[in-house]
Amino acid sequence: MNIMNDGFDTKPIEMVPMWQVAFLAPDEDVDRIFDAVAEIAPLEYGATDRNGYRLPGGIEYYRPTDEAPTGADEPRQRPGVNQMRFFIPRDTDLLNGVIEAIYDVHSYYEPPITVTEILRSQTKGLDDSKNPHRWWNKDGDWKKD
Repeated sequence: MNIMNDGFDTKPIEMVPMWQVAFLAPDEDVDRIFDAVAEIAPLEYGATDRNGYRLPGGIEYYRPTDEAPTGADEPRQRPGVNQMRFFIPRDTDLLNGVIEAIYDVHSYYEPPITVTEILRSQTKGLDDSKNPHRWWNKDGDWKKD
């Protein structure tokens, strides 16, 4: 058995083989790109969809060469470049659609996209409604009286 291909089970959790797709983009572009991806893939996770995780801005370092659309230039730094990542089933047609959606709306001519084989947790739906550690059993301003 190869757990990266087959996944595995624990009592409350199933570890499911998936792909983690990540892209880098300037802060102002991330939502537009993520919206395009969500039209191709539902990005489901449990009882929710449109799931992703955005890592806040860092600084991208690069130097355009003669082959770049702008031509060769000095080394540059672009602040505010975020990483967005999400999970999709290991379906090559879906992956192709997601990659093309990112490319179509990305502001870069060569968007930095990575795909990694991972195992993602998926609950088996055990009744833990009284678990004091669950967010719905804690105080918060989201609770209604």
